[in-house]
Amino acid sequence: MAEPIAPVTLPPVTNPEREGEWLEKTLLAWLDSEFIPEAANEQIAKRAAQIYIRQRMEGENDLGSLVIAIVTEMQGYDFSKSFYGEFAIANAVSDLLLESLGIDKCCGN
Repeated sequence: MAEPIAPVTLPPVTNPEREGEWLEKTLLAWLDSEFIPEAANEQIAKRAAQIYIRQRMEGENDLGSLVIAIVTEMQGYDFSKSFYGEFAIANAVSDLLLESLGIDKCCGN
């Protein structure tokens, strides 16, 4: 039987404003590069970063829980003018964070 993937715990947030700015900027660049750049991408990146930072400020450091929070809260966002949806956004945030930590996002190593 395969071993479960260990949870990923992020280091405690030390500079939430800088972390939020980084995530917003990096997510926007990812959104714009995956498909054609859309006007909605700025608002999507901003909203995802707000959710992420609020969760982090509330003490959430588990990446899986952060992804669930982003999916849940982004369900209220109107994606009708976008190629993306809440799952794509949450997964992108997860991938960007894993990459920033030097963790292989493909195989959990």
